[in-house]
Amino acid sequence: MKLITGFLVGVVVLGAIGILLSAYTVDETQHVVITRFGEIREVHSTPGLKFRAPFIDQVNTLDKRILRIDVPPTSMPDVDNQFLQMDAYVRYRITDPQKFIEKLVSEITAESRIGSIVIAALRDEIGRSTQPQIIGGELLGIEEDRTVVQPLTVDGDPKGTPTRVAIVEAARASADATVKAQENDFGIQIVDLRIKRADFPQATEENIFNRMRTERAVQAGKLRAEGEEEFRTRVADVDRLVEIISAEADQKADQLRGEGEGQAIAILADALEEDEDLFSFLRSLEAYKVFLGQNTTVVLPSDSDLFQFLQSSNAK
Repeated sequence: MKLITGFLVGVVVLGAIGILLSAYTVDETQHVVITRFGEIREVHSTPGLKFRAPFIDQVNTLDKRILRIDVPPTSMPDVDNQFLQMDAYVRYRITDPQKFIEKLVSEITAESRIGSIVIAALRDEIGRSTQPQIIGGELLGIEEDRTVVQPLTVDGDPKGTPTRVAIVEAARASADATVKAQENDFGIQIVDLRIKRADFPQATEENIFNRMRTERAVQAGKLRAEGEEEFRTRVADVDRLVEIISAEADQKADQLRGEGEGQAIAILADALEEDEDLFSFLRSLEAYKVFLGQNTTVVLPSDSDLFQFLQSSNAK
């Protein structure tokens, strides 16, 4: 009896262990591919609890969500054979887990295959485009120390699609068609392709910077020359106005001085007409003032007019 009980307990325990080893869950963000000795046995994309043969079946999980691959920076020539350093990334979704496992094995090995296809498609589109189309704008010039760039759109496109968007979309469509082609058929869909940076190679970049420095130096010299010319013009205008104002002031001063002297002469003439001896008297005063200034002693006759005038003044 005890042996039977022990046997049953052992069977239950082994059954429980077997169930635990064979059970697995499928997440809503995952595809699960069951392989047995490298051969695909089952594919599950709906979430839930699933079972497999323990020890012999292997569970391979793949992400349902959009996956991203950063493409290695690559130098690519444009239509004018001018090289640009392209840095891009691609996003894809696994649509057929079985084909993905058969052709690409895992997400890690898929990166190099998909990246190579995307680089080839992008290189083809870059090779048919000019640098302004790749960059998405055309340099118009420099105004007030500011670079003016005109956005470029696809010719004849009523929607006004930017040229850079059109280039990456054409490359995406080409790469997507390649991964879905019969000879490949990776079981994926390339949903997006973006160019992060489009830079010139180091040597070309240095030449461009030197040319930009030269252009800025020429622009600065032009601005300095225009400023110097404006300065000289304004200084000349100010000097001319100063000369005009000074001449007008001198003319006005001479006029006022002449009018003053005329009025003085007229007043003096009127005074002389009132008293004819006044002029002689004033002249005598001037002469006496000169003599007195020289510390000269002057003796006046008692019967002279000046003596009488001075005596009357002292009496007052």
